[in-house]
Amino acid sequence: MNNIYLSVVIPCYNEIENLKRGVLNQIKEFLEKQDYSWEVIVSDDGSSDESLKFIKEYIKENNVFRVFRVLENPHAGKPFAVWAGIKASKGKYVLFTDMDQSTPISEINKLLPYFEKDFDLVIGSRGEERKGFPWYRKILATGFRMLRRAIILSKIVDTQCGFKAFKKEVAEDVFKRLQVFKEEKKAKGWKVTAFDVELLFIAQKRGYKIAEVPVRWTDVDIAKGKKRNFMKESWGMAKEILRVKLNDLRHLYEI
Repeated sequence: MNNIYLSVVIPCYNEIENLKRGVLNQIKEFLEKQDYSWEVIVSDDGSSDESLKFIKEYIKENNVFRVFRVLENPHAGKPFAVWAGIKASKGKYVLFTDMDQSTPISEINKLLPYFEKDFDLVIGSRGEERKGFPWYRKILATGFRMLRRAIILSKIVDTQCGFKAFKKEVAEDVFKRLQVFKEEKKAKGWKVTAFDVELLFIAQKRGYKIAEVPVRWTDVDIAKGKKRNFMKESWGMAKEILRVKLNDLRHLYEI
């Protein structure tokens, strides 16, 4: 019988600047104060910087082998790294969270009580505000949200917050059905994806109860290995919404 309560899965791609500012310490120090058992799985997505070396040294220097693990994956993109972490996890509940900790790990204690209320997925939500975003990113985020809600998942405000918790069996059931794993080509560099939209759409379609919970979020990402083109990202994410809708019309998500 599984005796780990919470597995924390952290995808990692070229995060050395965030790592050097102490995000692993933040996560470790918070979890050590909790009265539940836990593990942290850093799922590296083929980083080309010093991220993997830093993480291994951190685990060794802090003697946290029993509760910190690192997975070395070929570069394939964030959904693949998250899925690898979920498959390796041993917890009753699984949280995936971003390495930059724009939503701090402490917000998990806002999500966990909802599992006692019979929810299957509990997702962090930034609402309609994007603290720390410049004006043009707020406009693009609003446009994405309006388009997505007009097409799918109309009752969910924020699908893109990288702070989502699942019952372990629910995470496994939903992730294995993602069409992005069948359609995605080999990743090149780093990019924002809307795999969360497909993830939540499948969960909703399979009848899982989803709770959306407001969490603290401030853009504190300083990683330099993520080259950003916000217009291109927004267009790519819009196409992914249409891809999910088309997949549904083609009955690819049928039970």
